[in-house]
Amino acid sequence: MLNHYGAIGIFLVLTIIFPIGAVVTAWVFRPKYKKKPNDDKQLTYECGVDPKGRAWVRFRVNYFLYALIFLLFDVETIFLYPWAVRFQVLGWFAFGEMLVFIGILALGLWYAWKEGALKWY
Repeated sequence: MLNHYGAIGIFLVLTIIFPIGAVVTAWVFRPKYKKKPNDDKQLTYECGVDPKGRAWVRFRVNYFLYALIFLLFDVETIFLYPWAVRFQVLGWFAFGEMLVFIGILALGLWYAWKEGALKWY
């Protein structure tokens, strides 16, 4: 039993040493000169082409809402998969619980649809 804790301790020490070692190595081997920023360095970089107009563009909130709704149903799939694998063992109570879970998610999808979160314009 103690042997297993020793392996966990070694992994813990290694997970602390490797990131610290990487940071220290990068600090030791980095260039030591300091260049002051000039006008060329302060320009916005867009694939080697000078920007025309403003470089900061606003994105519609709908793109982020699509991403959140995608995550919602992605998480739903994560919860549905183990339930489906063990469906016969879990019984009718788990089936009812999953119907409640899917109902809550369907209610959220209906609300997002009603509020116009799924309109792409």
